[in-house]
Amino acid sequence: MTQPLLSLRGIGRSFPSGEQEVQVLKDVNLDLGSGEMLAIVGASGSGKSTLMNILGCLDRPSTGTYTVSGQDVGTLDSDALAELRREHFGFIFQRYHLMQHLTATGNVEVPAVYAGTDGQAREARARQLLARLGLGDRTEHRPSQLSGGQQQRVSIARALMNGGQVILADEPTGALDSRSGQEVIGILRELHAQGHTIIIVTHDMQVASCTERIIEIADGVIVGDRPNVPTAAAPAQAASQADVAAPKAMAKPRLGIARFSTGWARFAEAFRMAWRSMMAHRMRTALTMLGIVIGITSVVSIVAIGEGAKRYVLSDIRAIGTNTLDVYPGRDFGDDKATSIRTLIPSDLDAIAAQPYVHSVTPTTSRSLRLRYRSVDINGTVNGVSDSFFRVRDMQMASGAAFTASDVRHQSQVVVIDQNTRRKLFADGTDPVGKIILVGSLPCTVIGVAQEKKTVFGDGNKSLNIWLPYSTGASRLFGQQHFDNITVRIRDDQPTKAAEDSIVKLLTMRHGTKDFFTFNMDSIVKTAERTSQSLTLLLSLIAVISLVVGGIGVMNIMLVSVTERTREIGIRMAVGARQSDVLQQFLTEAVLVCLVGGLVGVTLSYGISFLFSLFVKQWQMIFSMGAVVSAFLCASLIGVLFGYLPARNAARLDPIEALARE
Repeated sequence: MTQPLLSLRGIGRSFPSGEQEVQVLKDVNLDLGSGEMLAIVGASGSGKSTLMNILGCLDRPSTGTYTVSGQDVGTLDSDALAELRREHFGFIFQRYHLMQHLTATGNVEVPAVYAGTDGQAREARARQLLARLGLGDRTEHRPSQLSGGQQQRVSIARALMNGGQVILADEPTGALDSRSGQEVIGILRELHAQGHTIIIVTHDMQVASCTERIIEIADGVIVGDRPNVPTAAAPAQAASQADVAAPKAMAKPRLGIARFSTGWARFAEAFRMAWRSMMAHRMRTALTMLGIVIGITSVVSIVAIGEGAKRYVLSDIRAIGTNTLDVYPGRDFGDDKATSIRTLIPSDLDAIAAQPYVHSVTPTTSRSLRLRYRSVDINGTVNGVSDSFFRVRDMQMASGAAFTASDVRHQSQVVVIDQNTRRKLFADGTDPVGKIILVGSLPCTVIGVAQEKKTVFGDGNKSLNIWLPYSTGASRLFGQQHFDNITVRIRDDQPTKAAEDSIVKLLTMRHGTKDFFTFNMDSIVKTAERTSQSLTLLLSLIAVISLVVGGIGVMNIMLVSVTERTREIGIRMAVGARQSDVLQQFLTEAVLVCLVGGLVGVTLSYGISFLFSLFVKQWQMIFSMGAVVSAFLCASLIGVLFGYLPARNAARLDPIEALARE
């Protein structure tokens, strides 16, 4: 005896209703052979749709055994059931159940997407099926642009996409006019003639009369099973036997088999489907990513502003002189005994300059003296320094030149003045270079004017400063041979802390005691860096709050999206999508929304940078690749974290309930 294609033994199906259970199917025994065309008829609520769902592996029986080609369906997991639906069953629904955002071709392709069929191959087959069903000129139309009969033909083409040995038609003519209904029945009979097994679920005996076998069900029990002589159907604009490929023989279901060749192929398909869904609902997508856009823009902009501010401040600090070390007499600033300590002398200068880690070194001895030029008489600060002073402080000349080592050796009466002194003594705009001024009672020739430095700390020192050779100041102005302090510039490739320790050790040995203290400019730089980083971190954390809020918005709208697209999820599951496919699609959609939001946010940040540069001339926002990459990683993480719950909910939907949802 030939083994039946589909066999049900003792099938029962009950559903909870409050504290009780409603028995929808009761001890159903039924065998269906390959190539049959039959109808399951019965009144509403008789259990015929539940029976169809069990036959199509959309639902599981509560009791009994259901076998497909001898394989017990009850032993298959959800993925194997999805494969069975995908490879061997085709569904034709009363309400067509087409996805509105896809074209006719796109709808027909869906089962082949989950089967892992190559994109070009499945598109070619989808177009071929549509053409042979009379829709060759409607392949790029969306469901809303098609009539009811045309939509049902698209549904039939979708059922045939992967072969569709068993076609399950649920009230296939219920939503059609009589002419379209006759055409659909004609198509089903053509498919039956090609070897497809056709199961029609209907309450219309006129439709049932077109089949070879009628199974009648009432109150969950099969009350009739009789052969039938089909009545003639109206000619259909359908395919001939040579037009549509004959169905594949149904192989024994394989557990857990997936035809996607690689994980990348599955991801690529999920990405394409997610992108199509986003484009089909642009307003919802835009609102979903709005919070992400605001958050990413805030984070990237704040980091860029913080980095720009840090570099600006540090550049000004370096302008004062980085890698510099100041040596002062006494134990610390404000030491009363410092004025009596006179151990910082020229020989210390020579000893420090001889060290390999020293770039340059200069002493400083300062006094406040009267400065006079012609009738102008002002008070200024006179600084006795070496010729290296301007290299140590990285000062440039606006005009003229600095004095030389020869000037220091010969105690030359030459000075360099700053811009404040030039404005006071030479208010009439006279070029000061070459002019003689009185420093105290000592006539000196102005040989250079130092360039003004404007920094984040202000427009520099407001006092009037001039610089002359320390030898000139010591012998002719100050009457002292010791220095107020010594400034050492460390080579850029040398660690300042190690150099500081070495200088302390050197001077302690020379003086016999530690009667001095040091001040390292590098500590100011490090303090500024730490402060800037702390402020940037604080502001970034505040901005991250908006990212979290945006992520919650993504989750909320994705949850709403799952509710809105419940029927779409049911359709995908009916045509063979596994739970993991649905999970991956919705998760990919959430991540994609966040990534696009991240891209828009970064673009807006650069736009803000452009506007910022128009209003703030002193410094600019600095973008780092690390910040941009971190923004995208953050967006991806938010998509995964906040998209997982809606995606999981979508994957766990029951296909029967999902299909019934309006």
